[in-house]
Order: sequence, then C-alpha cells, then structure tokens
Amino acid sequence: MYALKEKVSEKLSRLLADSPSPPSPQLQESPKVNSYSMGAKTLSSFLTYIHPSATKQKTQGDLKSSQSSPTRWKSSSFSRRIQNMENQAELIPQDECRESTIPHNEHESPASTRSNCVPEFFEDAIEPPSPWKLMPNLTDDSSYVDGGLYEFLEASLPNIVKGCQWVLLYSTLKHGTSLRTLIRKSADLPGPGLLIVGDRKGAVFGGLLDCPLKPCPRRKYQGTNHSFVFTTKYGEPRLFRATGANRYFYLCLNDFLAFGGGGNFALSLDEDLLAGSSGPCQTFGNSCLAHDPEFELKNVELWGFIHSSRYLT
Repeated sequence: MYALKEKVSEKLSRLLADSPSPPSPQLQESPKVNSYSMGAKTLSSFLTYIHPSATKQKTQGDLKSSQSSPTRWKSSSFSRRIQNMENQAELIPQDECRESTIPHNEHESPASTRSNCVPEFFEDAIEPPSPWKLMPNLTDDSSYVDGGLYEFLEASLPNIVKGCQWVLLYSTLKHGTSLRTLIRKSADLPGPGLLIVGDRKGAVFGGLLDCPLKPCPRRKYQGTNHSFVFTTKYGEPRLFRATGANRYFYLCLNDFLAFGGGGNFALSLDEDLLAGSSGPCQTFGNSCLAHDPEFELKNVELWGFIHSSRYLT
C-alpha cells in the first residue's frame, strides 16, 4: 500500500511540473478565475494528504502571484465633479487662487484629497467719517468738542449764530494760562461766545456769554437771558437755562470770571485759569457742573461765531 502511494505521488509531481502555471489572478478577471481557485483549493487539500512538500510549494507560489497593487475607486459622478472643478478653476485668475492639497495614504480614496481653488475677495475698507464731516462748522481742533457735544451745543445756541462757523478765539494750549489774555482775545470777534472747560476727571462744562468781555472794577453782573451753562458729568450733555430767579448771568473781573449767583457760582475760574469751583445756583437752577466742587482745570477754550460769508473773506 505504501509503495502504491509513492507511485501515485511521483506521477502527480511530474504532472504538476510539466503543466504550465496558471496566470496570476487580477481584480479585473472574470468569475471563471474564482472557480479555478476553488478547484485549486480542493486539489491542494488532496495533495496535502498525499505529498505535503508539493502542496507547500504550490501554496507559496499562489500567495506570491495573488499580490496586487492598491485599487483606486473611480466613478462617473466623481469624474464629472472633477471636471466641474477644473472648469471653475479656469474661470478664476491664478493670482487669486489658493491651492491646498491634503496628503493621503494608499488606502484613502481620491475623493478625500482635493485641490481647492478659493477666490479671495477684497472689499474697500470703510473709512470712519472725519471730524470735519461730523462738525462741518468747526474751524479748529478742540480738546473737548466731539460729534455728539457739537450737535448738542449747536442746537442750544441762539438763533442768531446757528449755522455759523466756530472760530477758536482762545485756548490755554495755544495762548497760555492767563485770564487777561482770554479777555483780550475775546475782542477779536464780537457777539455770543461759548466758554468750554473741563476737569481732570473727564467732565466737560461751560457756559454762553457775550464778547468782548468787559471787566468791571466792581462786582457787576452782565449778560442776557440767552446765557446758559451745561455739563457732561452725567454722561449725556445737560443744559441749564436761566430760570428768571435773578439776573446774575455772568460776572467778569480782571482776576475772576463766574457764571450765575444766588447761593453759589454755577462756574467760577481764577486768574491763572488753573483751578475753579462749581455749585448749585438760583440763576440757572443747576447742580454742580464738575465732579467735585473744587477742581483743577484741564484746558480752557473760548469759541466765537461768524457767518460763512464773512469767514471766507
């Protein structure tokens, strides 16, 4: 019996050696290859029982021939998608494109790797309106007047000077700290004048008086019921007009300038324009205009008004 097995094994070995090796299976082969593989699997099982060494060589050969390159998935929809992207890329200038390629390994599909051409759109920066557009009648820079305060004061001025050009007659930043200089500069433009001051804590306040200022040797009040005082201490500007309780509109001396009376001065400035005081008064019915009754002055400005036709000439 053993001799019979040896003879059959020897004949089968010669038969396998003489027969041509089957072609390596590929992923694109027909289903016939799969049936051959199933038959080869049955034949290998039979040879394992008869001749183990021959089956081992055959299996190793099959394993080597069955290895193939990675597959790439591709569909018609994906091809149309790529074509559309290429058409869009042709419409966009090259200098406006930014390509970003995502690396991928051999097991990823091409759909995960895309070349994006993203157009960059640039819009002109919107410039904020200049102070001259917000305050068209302001002819000089101010330490205190912004767009909101300008509109508030412009609406509060007497009708005779509404719409006129604002002319800076005096500023401590330009002309020094002297009340006498302020009085002298007030004569440059007769008519209503707006005094604007501020404390070191951010409050802006002042009042309307008549120019030119005329110092009196004695305490004699001047002005009309057009005079008023204002403050921004409360956040929004607040105006206090004459109540009619008295006629203490403003007081001008060579070394002292004050608004209001009856109880306290609504606003008073000393000779060197470095300090001042404020308190409730009957003339305007106001509260303290500054953050503190006694304060240090940050700057003092006096504005006059002139019609546009006269200012241009």
